[in-house]
Amino acid sequence: MSSITRRIFLALALSTAALAQAQLSIEITGAGANRIPVAIADFPGDSVAARIITGTVRSDLERSGLFKLIDHGNTAVDENTAVNLADWKAKGADAFVGGSVSRSLDGRLEARFRLYDAQKAVSLGGAAYVTSNEQLRAAGHRIADYIYEKLTGEKGVFSTRIAYVVKARGQFLLQIADADGQGAATALTSTEPIISPAWSPDGSKLAYVSFEKKKPVIYVHSLASGQRHIVANFKGSNSAPAWSPDGRKLAVVLSKDGNSQIYAVNADGSGVQRITQSAGIDTEPRYSADGGTIFFTSDRGGSPQIYQVGANGGDARRVSFEGSYNVSPRPSPDGKSIAYITRREGRFQLAIMDLASRQVQVLTDSQKDESPSFAPNSRMILIATEVGGRGILSAVSSDGRIKQRLTVSAGDVREPAWGPFFK
Repeated sequence: MSSITRRIFLALALSTAALAQAQLSIEITGAGANRIPVAIADFPGDSVAARIITGTVRSDLERSGLFKLIDHGNTAVDENTAVNLADWKAKGADAFVGGSVSRSLDGRLEARFRLYDAQKAVSLGGAAYVTSNEQLRAAGHRIADYIYEKLTGEKGVFSTRIAYVVKARGQFLLQIADADGQGAATALTSTEPIISPAWSPDGSKLAYVSFEKKKPVIYVHSLASGQRHIVANFKGSNSAPAWSPDGRKLAVVLSKDGNSQIYAVNADGSGVQRITQSAGIDTEPRYSADGGTIFFTSDRGGSPQIYQVGANGGDARRVSFEGSYNVSPRPSPDGKSIAYITRREGRFQLAIMDLASRQVQVLTDSQKDESPSFAPNSRMILIATEVGGRGILSAVSSDGRIKQRLTVSAGDVREPAWGPFFK
């Protein structure tokens, strides 16, 4: 495995008067062994906008750990230029990107680009995106997604968003940011804990648990309007919301009838249905990719292990067998694996299980990993972990080769959730 260490300091705006701006630091600690060399030329046209867009594209690709940037030599090449691909091949590039950014009279910007295979000397296509001064980085993310998909064969996640909770100066902030940590905004600020954020399948809403009523209560929060409603506020604990793939239901954990058990509830809070029946504690539900089953954690067998039950209930079957402590199952969006937290020699580490072969691989060497969350293309897994007594976020590829570390200097960062594909 090749290794690089690079720090990118990004502004993380905290929209609350109680906190000053914090800095999100992304450290790339491991990259893929066979990175694709790609050259991104400077885009002619509106120079300020072009620098932001191309800078975003280059940062996205390099941060993924799958690409190596070839020196473009400050060369400006638009999408219509006849490119001498042999020259770029000689410089070590497998792929080359040229483009331009133009501004219309009404102030709108158009970013155009074309991607080439320098080895085969052919065009791989291109696109044009209408954007604005406020959306330049979004245009860069979309271009990076296009390049990523054409060169790897899988969808890119640069246009997606992440949610996480920052604890600082006695406050809890539910933050929403781009996948690279920039463009952060605060969805909720509270003096009481906020935990377990979960994205709706269309990316328009977050379900989460808030303790603002001095007990755990589940809310669904519209990110566009800021409006929210209570989904579960029964006697006892209401926790661990997880969306069904069609967005109509949430799997939740309620203790209203005794021990914590898995229930399903409609997204508006109606139609509560009990899913599990055990004398133990059943918690941390997650729907399978096809919505047919629910993975969850239970101590019904004596120690915390991962189980699976039909989405409408029935007999549960045990899934995890290696080790005496396996919790927080997270099925991958492609349905091929589950990520979870396992305890090995006193350390809580991220593991992944191939559901077909049941083979298990431990992906981290951390001490206190928690809250895994898959990227929507199933390639990366975001987790909360602890370094020096402070909560940070880390991301690791599903094969363990690519690693990143994300920290906020102003406080602890926990409870990560990776959002769905950009729509």
